[in-house]
Amino acid sequence: MKKDLYAIIETGGKQYKVSPGDKVEVDFLNVGNGKDVELEKVLFIADSGDQIIGKPVVEKAKVTATCLEESKGEKVIVFKYKNKVRYRRKKGHRQLFSKLEIRDIIKPDGKAMSKPKKAKATAGGNS
Repeated sequence: MKKDLYAIIETGGKQYKVSPGDKVEVDFLNVGNGKDVELEKVLFIADSGDQIIGKPVVEKAKVTATCLEESKGEKVIVFKYKNKVRYRRKKGHRQLFSKLEIRDIIKPDGKAMSKPKKAKATAGGNS
């Protein structure tokens, strides 16, 4: 399925392609679990053929998201070793990240674009 509504945002020095309803892991934002966050560095917005390109960012556009979780990533082991001189150093590192759920993409004119809600199927059978 081709996504026709998306935005490209920048946070933590990295760029992410997001759509409403997506869950994305970004660098630690320190907002707290369950809190809302607005990402204002929107570089590009596409909406079924209509495109807005920022120079370098789209003015007055933003993406709203909810922070689902803030935690640490997998441990990375850094091991330094030099042959024949008994030099060994072992360190570990766990990067902090925030998991966001994208709610809306707000265009510069103030219109919020969100994914349409799916209608619930009834639990009736064919008679």
